[in-house]
Amino acid sequence: MTTAPKAAPHTAVLIGRFQPFHNGHLALLQQALARAEQVVVVLGSAGQARSPKNPFTWQERAALILASLPNADQARVRCLPMRDFYDEPRWVAAVRTGVQALVPPGGRIALVGHFKDISSDYLARFPGWELVSLPRQGDFDATPVRDAYLGTPTAELAALWPALETQVPPAVLRFLQEWARTPQYAEIQQEWQMIRGYQAAWSSAPYPPVFVTVDGFVRCNEHLLLVQRGHRPGKGLWALPGGFVEPRDTLWQSCLRELQEETLFPLSEAQLRERLQGVEVFDHPDRSLRGRTITHVHALDLGDAPGTALPTVTGGDDAALARWVPIQDLPSMESQFFEDHFHVVRRCMERFAGWEMPVQPLHA
Repeated sequence: MTTAPKAAPHTAVLIGRFQPFHNGHLALLQQALARAEQVVVVLGSAGQARSPKNPFTWQERAALILASLPNADQARVRCLPMRDFYDEPRWVAAVRTGVQALVPPGGRIALVGHFKDISSDYLARFPGWELVSLPRQGDFDATPVRDAYLGTPTAELAALWPALETQVPPAVLRFLQEWARTPQYAEIQQEWQMIRGYQAAWSSAPYPPVFVTVDGFVRCNEHLLLVQRGHRPGKGLWALPGGFVEPRDTLWQSCLRELQEETLFPLSEAQLRERLQGVEVFDHPDRSLRGRTITHVHALDLGDAPGTALPTVTGGDDAALARWVPIQDLPSMESQFFEDHFHVVRRCMERFAGWEMPVQPLHA
């Protein structure tokens, strides 16, 4: 008795950040195209502000992926932007929902990827999808490409292009050359230098450092208190007021100090303690480029009294600006938030305000 050959999956899924899309990614994509009728490329870290780890928007990455393929293959590729929720179950559910919407009923799905290191563990989080584990597709890695691109002085970039020719598709190389002439490149290059210097300062520590920080989630009259960062990293981006815990401070004392320093907040400790709803810990290992950073968000509800003036705040210390932002405006500000603070705000809204904050659609 012979067994009928197993039908090819309808859809192959390729997940990554592709910062930037390199020849190893292209080889994986070609393998996926050879195995299925269509390929869904899940573009991670979508919707975030540009950073040294994620310098390119999901729209730029999608365009470069398609530009690296022949026309016939472009028509078989769908790009699906996906947020980093810093919450794996939520992320997995969002990926499943997004992919399933692009697959006809009953269509089989295969997940194509390479188990590079611990960062590839997500490949095992999709039971029910056929797993196609492939070997490394050449000696390519996005991190050294990014480091070379951002770490090379602008005046010396011409000498870098021949080396990158062997690492990335021609369309990507052209984009990198053009993007290096933009203000965004200069800004991210300075961010990269700052982060590298920060990490170097801790390189002699006997163990990788773990930083402890605090943030204040302060609500009043349907507004949230935010600060605009005055220094790198994240200069100009919005964040909750907060900072590092001082050696002789408790978490609560540090939160009060940061509120006062960054916003000149007018209420007393006793008044704020009365309004403390709770503390939420955010400890995702990848939430900060500076290193492992665990923050303790103190939620303060000053109440809702229509017609009552908001407490006066003024940016100080590390904050260029402090401002009360209408809660209804927060979804449209996602790409202007520092690191994971948009998702911190979302989770705190759910826990302390009982409101699931909507997000803007990522699809073009």
